[in-house]
Amino acid sequence: MGHLLAIGIFAWPATARVLRAEILRVKNADFVMAATAVGVTRFRIMLRHVLPNSIAPVLVITTISLAGAIVAEATLSFLGVGLPSSTMSWGNDISQAQVDLRTNPQTLILPSIALSVTVLSFIMLGEVVRDALDPKARAQR
Repeated sequence: MGHLLAIGIFAWPATARVLRAEILRVKNADFVMAATAVGVTRFRIMLRHVLPNSIAPVLVITTISLAGAIVAEATLSFLGVGLPSSTMSWGNDISQAQVDLRTNPQTLILPSIALSVTVLSFIMLGEVVRDALDPKARAQR
């Protein structure tokens, strides 16, 4: 449990930095100035205009960071400093499969493939979300 907390503690500042940068960018937009000129409260501007227009990059970074967190957990478990051996973890499975690699190679191959496919899936999900939320990036490719 401690290593999962450590992964979370060290992973959130990058996402927070991106969110802060997006909020600072959006709050200077023309539609925010127009809402202020009409007399909309700052709280309502934040909820209606700033947050919805700045959340897209955070969603993309979160999905891609989730893949990194999965790899970090598997790596820590593989090295023996993560989850205990009795707990289900691809890192533990890969570590335990090293013992009988020559006689039973699928015990190493199957968890490795599952880990790779899962991480690749989260990375691809982040790319799809980015393309869906930012049509300009799709047009540039």
